[in-house]
Parts: sequence; C-alpha cells; structure tokens
Amino acid sequence: MSDVMTDRRPRAEHPGGTPLPVSLRQARLPRWTPAALALVSAALGTGIGLVGGLDSRIQWGLIAALLFIGGTFALAAGVEGARQAKDRLATSLVWIAFLLAVVPLASLLWETVARGTTVLDGFFLSHSMGTLPDALPGGGIYHAIIGTLEQVGLATLIAAPLGLLTAVYLVEYGRGRLAKVVTFFVDVMTGIPSIVAGLFILSVWILILGFGPSGFAGSMALAILMMPVVVRSTEEMLKLVPNELREASLALGVPKWRTILKVVLPTSIGGITTGVMLAIARITGETAPVLLLVWGAKTINGNPFEGAQQSLPLYVFQQWQQGSDASYDRAWSAALVLIAFVMILNLVARGIARWKAPKTGR
Repeated sequence: MSDVMTDRRPRAEHPGGTPLPVSLRQARLPRWTPAALALVSAALGTGIGLVGGLDSRIQWGLIAALLFIGGTFALAAGVEGARQAKDRLATSLVWIAFLLAVVPLASLLWETVARGTTVLDGFFLSHSMGTLPDALPGGGIYHAIIGTLEQVGLATLIAAPLGLLTAVYLVEYGRGRLAKVVTFFVDVMTGIPSIVAGLFILSVWILILGFGPSGFAGSMALAILMMPVVVRSTEEMLKLVPNELREASLALGVPKWRTILKVVLPTSIGGITTGVMLAIARITGETAPVLLLVWGAKTINGNPFEGAQQSLPLYVFQQWQQGSDASYDRAWSAALVLIAFVMILNLVARGIARWKAPKTGR
C-alpha cells in the first residue's frame, strides 16, 4: 500500500538537508489514477444509462462526468488530504468544461464533413444553379462563392481602414469627451444584431435613396457589423506596444504620425491582422443582412453593384428551405465549403502574422 500511495520523487527534506520522517511525507496518487477513474466513470455512466433506460448518450456522458468528479474528490481526500483534493476537484472541473466545449464542436464538424461530401466535387464548385429546379439533383455553388468573395471583400475594404484609423485615434490621440463618445458607440455597435444593420441599410440605401438590391448593399451592412470588431481588436493590440518604443522614436525627433506608421503599427501588425481576419470570419456566415439586401440569385452575377446576388450562407438557408433530399445535400456541401473558407482565412492570418512579426535577434 505504501509503495503505491507514496510519492516516488526524491525524499522531502528539511531546509537543513535532513530527510523528513515517513509519517510527514505527502502521500500521492499514481499518475495513472485520473485516466483509470475516467474509464471507470465512463463504464459506470454507460451502465447506469442502459439500466435506467436513458436513450440519450449525452445523459450517459453527464452521469459519467459527475461520477468522475465525485470519485476524484473522494479518492484524493482519503489519500492526499483535503487541500490536494480541492486542487484535483478544480482540475477535474476544468477538464469537464473543456470536453463540454470541444465535443459539440467536434460533433458539428464531423456531421458537416460526413454529410457535406455527398455532392462536393469539381462540378459542384464550378457550376451555378442556373435554371435547375431546387428539388432536382445537380447544380452547384459557383455563383454563391463569387458573391461571398465580392461581398466580404467590399465589406473588408470599407471596415478595415475605418476601424484601424478609429483605433489609432482612440489609443494615440483620443482624449476628452469625443474619445468617450466614440468608445461608447463602438461598444454599442459591438452588440448590434445583424438584422438591425440590414434594416438600416435597407431603409437608407434602398427605400430612401432608391437603389435596388445588390451585393454592395449587403457589403455595407456587413461592414457595420465588422467595424467594431476591428476597432476593439486593433485597440487592444496597440495598447500592448511598449511606451518605451514610442518615447525612443519621439526622442530622436521623429514626428508622431511617422512613429505610429513606422514603429507602432509594424510592432502590432500580427495582432491587427488576426483581429481583421476574425472580423471577416464573423461576417462571412451572416444571412439576415444578405437576405434583406442581396436577395439571392440562381445565376452568376459578377457585378456586386447591380442586381441580386447570391452568397454561401444565403444559399445554405434557401436550399435547406426547399426540403428535398437534393437540396439538403447541396446545403450540407455549401456549409462545408463555408467552414473551409473560414479555416483558410484563419490559416492565412496566422501566416501573415508570423511573416510580419518583428524579428528579434538572440
């Protein structure tokens, strides 16, 4: 018993170097104890679920999680003491929370990949719906890919410069009442629903000014949603730049605008790029503004400034709305392409951030 429960590390000693008595040494559980408890808890949770007639495996998992937490705390309290038992309890709760967050995401990705590869091929990516009825197999998402790229690209061209300049003003120049007002409205815009941004552009651009639906109208609504994210992320990155760099540049007689351009922005370009990419990923999946302002089209429209246009999230919504097996397959495949598009954006952001990061010598 003592060989298993006692710590195998070097013997604890007094500050003077004298070994502690055996009775004062801290007993430890073996390293494999959490894994063994997890397996036992999973088996017991499955058994209780089967015996109790619980059909949902989520219920089995929750029972196993409770058994794991309780068993870990009880075993640690009996062997290692109350203090170490509390530490193991906190660690167990962290792992359970991690699994509760990861399992739905992994399940969603698995389901999308499994169902999205049914019709995903070269034909699907290079053709539009054309005149094909939605209930019949065939068709593709080429027109939706073009619309998404153009709408998101225009929204980025609008929101990224404005968000960057606003963040520079708030960090480098913002003082007094105006800065507080700008900060307040940025906070308000951060939580604005996407449908509100779409309704605003609809009332101003289409109803008041008389323009028709277009990809550009959707881009303006997406830019409203994207701008506060860019401002907030850029502002935090600029605040992380040490003031010593600014002071050293100003001490050499460099103007403040040039210090910002040559010192502050290059130092934080990695974080700024990541924030912009996250903002792009946030607006790529928006459907409500596109539904109100772009309307969707079954044919290819390469002009974002005139006529209805399609986008990937709106395509998924419309195909799922049709209710046929063929439209369901197209919806899942378009969703998989949309997820891949967002993942590619994140990989590009990481590459740019690593490439643009300042090189430090050793």
